[in-house]
Amino acid sequence: MNEEWQSFLAKHPESNFLQSPSWAETNKLIGHKIVVKVFEKNTVCLMIIKDARRGRFLEIPGGPLIDWSNKKLVQEIFTEIKKIAKENHCVFVRFRPQLPDTQKNRDILKNINAKPALMHLHAQNTVILDLTVSEDELLAKMRRQTRYEVRRSEKMGIVVEENNSDTMLTKFHAVQTSTAERQHFIPPTKKTLIAEKTAFGDDFKLYIAKTPENKPIAYGLILKDVHEAAYFEAASTELNHKFPGAYALLWKAIREAKQSGCKRFNLWGIAPPNSPNHRYAGVTTFKTGFGGEVVNFIPAHDIVINRPKYLFNTIIETVRKKRRHL
Repeated sequence: MNEEWQSFLAKHPESNFLQSPSWAETNKLIGHKIVVKVFEKNTVCLMIIKDARRGRFLEIPGGPLIDWSNKKLVQEIFTEIKKIAKENHCVFVRFRPQLPDTQKNRDILKNINAKPALMHLHAQNTVILDLTVSEDELLAKMRRQTRYEVRRSEKMGIVVEENNSDTMLTKFHAVQTSTAERQHFIPPTKKTLIAEKTAFGDDFKLYIAKTPENKPIAYGLILKDVHEAAYFEAASTELNHKFPGAYALLWKAIREAKQSGCKRFNLWGIAPPNSPNHRYAGVTTFKTGFGGEVVNFIPAHDIVINRPKYLFNTIIETVRKKRRHL
């Protein structure tokens, strides 16, 4: 099944790890119920059943990967998806397709009775680098200040290494927990990181940038699948204010992703357009400095299955969104 699945993903250049067997295995190890459905024309769709206090829901991350211009196919597939959601007693279906955020695409989703979700789902606003160009071109496309910081990191002797050991994973988790407290976000649990490492194997890359004296500056977790490498998680120590460790780390990760055959590098998450007070505003400046294309996918959408319970979910998410400055 996994070979058929990977073959399907290879035919969809917009796909990334969110619809991959590795992401399915990650969620299975975490404890979520996984539904993998093969629809008409060998369309493989990963669905994740998530239990939350506000209600059980069916999540389709980065998908489904289908021909959205085929109205009949779209209707047939979502009829089946809603059936699966009902069979699993879900309150709603939440999905975020790999589609540009255009009025045409919003209308397509409106036609299947989907409505914009209150919360985002998996980096719907991001920056994507084209890795098919040369390293010199990648450098040339960077913002001048970013290019300066990359070169300064080399002159300062900052060392970047890949280390996927259990010990390094524990250190990364501890530093990210501290980073999350400073920057007010919810970090992944240690269990989640272990599940990702187990499921992705060699496609799980944990990098660390260090001073010449071997002191940690920044960490970065890269997840790869078929076409794309994603800068999925990051963390930094106080030394990151003094040293361009994050710049050095990202530049090495980008080059190694290119060398491994990836076509794209996804910097994974920036603030939405015209949102200067968004909590991702600061990291947006950093990420856009690497050049690439700012991509705004259509936002997460919901299909309501149980309306009374969905109303309760709406109240909870409205409060949560305000608290998190999203």
